[in-house]
Amino acid sequence: MTRRWELDALRGLMLVLMTLTHLPTRLSSPLGQPFGFVSAAEGFVLLSAYMAGMVYARMARKKGIDAMRGAFWRRALKVYACHAATLFFLFTVIAAVGLRIDQPAVKDLMSFYLAHPATALLTGLMLIYTPPLLDILPMYILFMLVSPWVLAHALRHGWFWIVAGSVLAWGLAQLGLGLWVYQATVAVTGLSVPFQETGSFATFSWQLLWVLGLWMGAGRSAEGARPLAFARWVTVLAVLVALVGFIWRHHGEGGQAAFGGNVGLNLLFDKWLLGPLRLLDLLALVAVVIHFGPWLKARVRRVRWLETLGAASLPVFCAHLMIVLLVLAIWGANPYAHAWWTDAALLLGCFASLYGVARVSLRLDRPQRLMDGPCGPMFPAAAAVLKGAGVSPPLAAQVPVPAPGASPGKGQAQTATAGSPPH
Repeated sequence: MTRRWELDALRGLMLVLMTLTHLPTRLSSPLGQPFGFVSAAEGFVLLSAYMAGMVYARMARKKGIDAMRGAFWRRALKVYACHAATLFFLFTVIAAVGLRIDQPAVKDLMSFYLAHPATALLTGLMLIYTPPLLDILPMYILFMLVSPWVLAHALRHGWFWIVAGSVLAWGLAQLGLGLWVYQATVAVTGLSVPFQETGSFATFSWQLLWVLGLWMGAGRSAEGARPLAFARWVTVLAVLVALVGFIWRHHGEGGQAAFGGNVGLNLLFDKWLLGPLRLLDLLALVAVVIHFGPWLKARVRRVRWLETLGAASLPVFCAHLMIVLLVLAIWGANPYAHAWWTDAALLLGCFASLYGVARVSLRLDRPQRLMDGPCGPMFPAAAAVLKGAGVSPPLAAQVPVPAPGASPGKGQAQTATAGSPPH
């Protein structure tokens, strides 16, 4: 079982772009949405769903729906623990530093907590109150909790009604579905968390990305699955749309705001609602990557440090949040308040730290990977070590190991997978 290194590299790239966007440096604006009116968050969610679809659909086919459901829930619990840790870090360390320095950036970011600490802590742990920067993981957890039923239904009955329902929910979200659900919840429960404090991301819109990612990933894990391909006219149209989005983003008068100060038209590209033109730009970029990806993979030199970041994406994501919060608490949110060499030193230190976190995380996670993976043809030495320690690898891993120099038979062909779901 080998990892899909190109997917790890893409996730690593998304993490780098998110870090550059969130850190208050001179690079945050020019490198925000670098490929068009699409941010790293969309890529991160879509890639995570794609890999989850590959890994858990394969698990469901081999071990059954119950095993797949349990794996999803264990993963959601791990992500929840990471979210709770970052939440406590914000409420303790960042609150103490920000208030001591009297930092407006921090006081604005956690204003609801400062006004209602007990309510904020309780509802934060319930994934209701989600401060800025800490609102991706709660959405991710919700998607992970729902995914077992979605994937089980799709594997049994197909994807048509699931995708159709997801598109319908996205369309209703553009008309205010999220606010209506919030108001109905307040009327029933008396919830005291303001709507703007429940997270920037419109969950009913962003679920579409998750469903599309699950669908594509599950399809790739099926026996005899063929690579995704599009008609020539679709590819040409996708390239044109992606080019228009790229040029418009970098040479248009509005910069990251497609229509400048026109709030109404900018909703068509709205990030939080995943507006229709933004979704079109994203789908065009996805089609371009799918079409030209194999060609690039065969010709572009691998960037190992990006792969390392992507392979440990969950701890790296949490570490990047902690670094960004510390910088905001100490330096503030003004990207031009410091000299350029300060920005350079900050970025160098930040990415060195994130790489260190990734290396340590992968090293600590390696024994579990060896136990979960096929400690046979791919890891004969590891299998021997585990056996010597009195630990038996999984039954699926106990397959004959070819003699040195011998070529494996048809029954011993190695299977390439995505490895574990997003870390």
